[in-house]
Amino acid sequence: DGKRDGERYRGLGDGQKRQVSTQSTWDKMKKEKTEIEKAHEAKEEEDTIFAKIGRKEIPSTVVYEDELCLAFRDIHPQAPTHIVLIPKKHQGLTKLSKATEEHAALLGHLMVAASKIAKQEKLDVDGWRFVINEGPNGGQSVYHLHIHILGGRQLSWPPGSVSYTHLTLPTILLVQISVVAVSLNKN
Repeated sequence: DGKRDGERYRGLGDGQKRQVSTQSTWDKMKKEKTEIEKAHEAKEEEDTIFAKIGRKEIPSTVVYEDELCLAFRDIHPQAPTHIVLIPKKHQGLTKLSKATEEHAALLGHLMVAASKIAKQEKLDVDGWRFVINEGPNGGQSVYHLHIHILGGRQLSWPPGSVSYTHLTLPTILLVQISVVAVSLNKN
């Protein structure tokens, strides 16, 4: 990983190097709260940002496409490889709990496509995660069924917990200092 002007360039699963933000841990913690707030404020609507991406009205970095689905790189990646997979026509599938028997073929197709994408991105070597966020407490902020394909580093378990296995010692110390500072500010 090279550094230049507060930016980091990381080699990813596909062999290309991409710019990765080196935001402070505090900024990342604030962003996480913002994502939770977004999920609780999100409303089900027919014409979502993902519907517009599927129709190619909004540009995206497409990594896979077929007649039923489209996959693109997430603009706010949570892992070195973070891809969002969507059905091109969501057919009333704003979230997984809305699935019916008529959606079985599409859901199966999305799972097979996710596997193809993981292999394409070379995530199948060390493992990857398939995530569907459901509702506000599940962190769903766009009501168009979508799958997150995450990999390229050790992912924490259970989801939402902090894993320090991929962090450097200075980053771990910064996290600990931030937690202490927040605790002191509360008192």
